[in-house]
Amino acid sequence: MKVAAIQASGPLFNPAKGVEKLQDLAVSAAGSGARLIVFPEAFLGGYPKGHHFGAPVGSRSDEGREWYRRYFDGAIAVPGPETAKIAKLAKDIHSDIVVGVIERASPEEGGGTLYCTALCFSSQGVLLGKRRKLMPTAAERLIWGFGDGSTLNVFEATAGRVGAVICWENYMPALRLSQYAQGVQFYCAPTVDDRENWSSTMRTIALEGRCFVISANQFMRRSDAPVDFNPVQGNDPATVLINGGSLIVSPLGKILAGPVFGEEAIVTAEVDLDDIKRGKMDFDVSGHYARSDVFTLMINDKKQRPVTVSS
Repeated sequence: MKVAAIQASGPLFNPAKGVEKLQDLAVSAAGSGARLIVFPEAFLGGYPKGHHFGAPVGSRSDEGREWYRRYFDGAIAVPGPETAKIAKLAKDIHSDIVVGVIERASPEEGGGTLYCTALCFSSQGVLLGKRRKLMPTAAERLIWGFGDGSTLNVFEATAGRVGAVICWENYMPALRLSQYAQGVQFYCAPTVDDRENWSSTMRTIALEGRCFVISANQFMRRSDAPVDFNPVQGNDPATVLINGGSLIVSPLGKILAGPVFGEEAIVTAEVDLDDIKRGKMDFDVSGHYARSDVFTLMINDKKQRPVTVSS
């Protein structure tokens, strides 16, 4: 089976354009034989790299609030019209799709918070579920809410058992273990971390979890953002805001494809699910190597609600 990591910029504030770009890239990846296609973090809605939303410590500006309004209007509902289009696409191309989106909270949740979310679609045309990022990093906490344990599920897709861990969540050992314990086979890591040492993290996770790791990152230049965006990196159209680094790793930590830097790309690799079984002969982090008599992990998987109504 072939799998793919899509390395491309997600159009800022424009989910309609994002869906169009997703369709083109997914069709191309499926045409090369990919049966599982992974897109980067915040591909729909965009990752506003270098923008501060007018919020230095202790202060907010009217201009920054207007930028947040634009970001909010560029987020999507889950489920919603955009997810319906992606589900149909997955069915049409006979491929599972994982994609990072900026999700707007539902009216039942108050409707005012944005989440960095990964969605998983099966090749049967079904939205299998979502993973809300548990811990936004640094300034991301201003524009994104915190997920909870109710979305830590691994999904049974056509390709196999698919999980999604977003960007620096991959440095949370307990979160990784929550995926290993569910038998994740394709550990998807949508990200915008373009550091060279990200690939070392992905190799470690593949070895630790004895699973395939597919990390998809954006490649974004200043010219990919709106003219009035004004990131701290400057306004030279050629300035690279996110430099890629997408890669695919085997269950024994071998890099099968990538990392690719400096360009948009579709990174693909042939995989053999039996390599997971071969790898677990001598190491199963949630099985015979777990030492549950010494270590245990407790997960609160209840959806957290600030208001409970009883009658």
